[in-house]
Amino acid sequence: MRLAEYTDYTLRVLMYCAARPKQLVTIGELAEQHRVSKNHLMKIVNDLARQGVIETTRGRGGGLRLLQSPADIRIGDVVRASETDFRMVECFDARTNQCTLTPTCRLKHVLDAALKAYFKELDGATLADIAGPAHGKPRAAAPSRGTMISPPAGRRGVAAPVKGNRRFA
Repeated sequence: MRLAEYTDYTLRVLMYCAARPKQLVTIGELAEQHRVSKNHLMKIVNDLARQGVIETTRGRGGGLRLLQSPADIRIGDVVRASETDFRMVECFDARTNQCTLTPTCRLKHVLDAALKAYFKELDGATLADIAGPAHGKPRAAAPSRGTMISPPAGRRGVAAPVKGNRRFA
């Protein structure tokens, strides 16, 4: 599973703002910092403002800042709001499922459990946990955290193709 660029930059915007709680951050500053177009960031900022996560001020001296404390912003909520599809396999959507194995297949249940575990971990982390430099010991984590799964042999360093996020279209 891979997060869309939209979600990645959404998290980066929030982390950048959380690290600067007493200042207004500008789109230009974010664009320069993350090397992404202002247009992409404008879409993200507008979505975050509509969700009530940030406030924006227009005009000279304007910018954006968090409306909520970083400790109150759950990463799972941010990911759910910015990703467009969590359908890991065809059978997750009963309306479009054409898989002939569905009546006897148990893979859907395994993947569903994995997705729930993924969100349980994300829901246990807040923006305060991930923003700014790391201090001391990392927070307590599930035993599986930190385990890296390597790509199949012969595929190292090769990114799998990912459908683009329609929000950037």
